[in-house]
Amino acid sequence: MAREFQRGHKAKIGDLTAGTDLYVGVQIAGPGLTFDISCFGLDADERLSDDRYFIFFNQPKSPEESIQLLGEQAGDSESFRVTLDKIPPHLHKLSFTAALDGAGQVSQIGPGYIRIVAGGEEVARYSFTGSEFSTERAVMLGDFYLKDVWRFAAVGQGFDGGLEALLKNFGGEVAEEAEAPPAAAQGAPGFAPPPGPA
Repeated sequence: MAREFQRGHKAKIGDLTAGTDLYVGVQIAGPGLTFDISCFGLDADERLSDDRYFIFFNQPKSPEESIQLLGEQAGDSESFRVTLDKIPPHLHKLSFTAALDGAGQVSQIGPGYIRIVAGGEEVARYSFTGSEFSTERAVMLGDFYLKDVWRFAAVGQGFDGGLEALLKNFGGEVAEEAEAPPAAAQGAPGFAPPPGPA
């Protein structure tokens, strides 16, 4: 039977299952709401130091495939495959998040959850409802984090901005906002070594 988590509860993943190849399912929905559900692979400073570990609809897997976005299935709005023994050593936390795409607030959601499934059997579930939030536009749902061994934490923390604000919070950059290098002014000199002795 699945262990029920409350916000703030933590457990060693090894106490939940001996498995290291895990399914993580997220259910979050509300009338007229659309969510971007993502996983941020963070370093020891809780920063997204390598953009290849921001797993979302446009980048569905990490380079070594230790984190993969699987899509909607088994009643979940979104799901992931996390292979703990393949996660590279520079990653210390996997933060699973949901951000509103378009209008709305997290307080409008119905009952939702993040769950861990090992070998087809649900081993952990953290449930939440919209009444726990107010005007936030994103929510940090749960984390896998390394503290001598991999552990799971039920987070349930609302976040005022959407996906863009979450990305900035974790030290990532929003691609659309990247500034283009200034265009070379007309007639500006290109690179050339200085002339020889005068």
